[in-house]
Amino acid sequence: MKIAVLPGDGIGPEVVAAAVQVLQALGEPFEFEFAEVGGAAYEAYGQPLPEATLALTRAADAVLFGAVGDWKYDALPRALRPEQAILGLRRALGLFANLRPAVCFEPLVAASSLKPELVAGLDILIVRELTGDIYFGQPRGRRLAPDGPFTGAPEGFDTMRYTRPEIERIARVAFEAARRRRRHVTSVDKANVLETSQLWREVVTEVHAEYRDVTLEHLYVDNAAMQLVRAPKYFDVIVTGNLFGDILSDEAAMLTGSIGMLPSASLGESGRGLYEPSHGSAPDIAGKGTANPLATILSAAMMLRHSLGRPAQAARIETAVGKVLAAGLRTPDIASPGMRMVGTREMAAAVVAALPD
Repeated sequence: MKIAVLPGDGIGPEVVAAAVQVLQALGEPFEFEFAEVGGAAYEAYGQPLPEATLALTRAADAVLFGAVGDWKYDALPRALRPEQAILGLRRALGLFANLRPAVCFEPLVAASSLKPELVAGLDILIVRELTGDIYFGQPRGRRLAPDGPFTGAPEGFDTMRYTRPEIERIARVAFEAARRRRRHVTSVDKANVLETSQLWREVVTEVHAEYRDVTLEHLYVDNAAMQLVRAPKYFDVIVTGNLFGDILSDEAAMLTGSIGMLPSASLGESGRGLYEPSHGSAPDIAGKGTANPLATILSAAMMLRHSLGRPAQAARIETAVGKVLAAGLRTPDIASPGMRMVGTREMAAAVVAALPD
């Protein structure tokens, strides 16, 4: 099983090293191949996604990704910024479905910003469409406004757009996932304002006819954001577009205590996937050894389940993470009084030691 490992920038190399350590402890015949991506690739090759890195990911069974970005690259032309690497990988590998579970581990209930009774037992899956919407829509750019009250003023513009097939396939991913869970899908849009969302709602409703054993409801994105903090346990599977999913999944992350706990999987039609923590590169703490590696370790568990056909090994990792948290080990982002503070490497070693036989 060939795994392409792209550590990236900031804390990416630290948390990816932790996940690789856990994977190696499983005793499986994994073959790890490493490559630069993001700012690290720009420094080495002058571009954030070199062709050699892209070729490696295409030849691999799965991709383990750290994080990209650093403030020092903000002045670069857009095409050379580290973040273009992840967008390029999604597009090149056809990774259209992003799965972001938001699970509140029982020992971390007190770490959430919400009352314990609101988050205890929380288990949400956000299914985010990943290759369409305003992030990829054309035309986009900057110009002088051609009309309106500010004619001639500098103007930026992006295009939100979706096609029927894009909506159909992400809807099916959500309904299939719901069948393995509590059989409830909430589709999030802004159909009262946006033409794109009106089509989204129509198509999701049509696809639902194939899944009558699953309950479907629709919410506007502003209401969904409110309900996520008012009654988060009401939700089972949330399916939404690229922009809304980006925002709502980070909101859901804080319900669990820290974005440092949230894994993610980006999947295509073939089953190949890219697995990464939901957090960013956090350059302010890079190299300090304090980053929480659990989101990346849990992303590796998702990789075992979705791309490598090793669900039992995925469960071993998830059980080990639960045991380590129950034992009171905490990185700074999930720290609480009376708990034992550890760093990135110590947390990874603890997960390895807690792996069940």
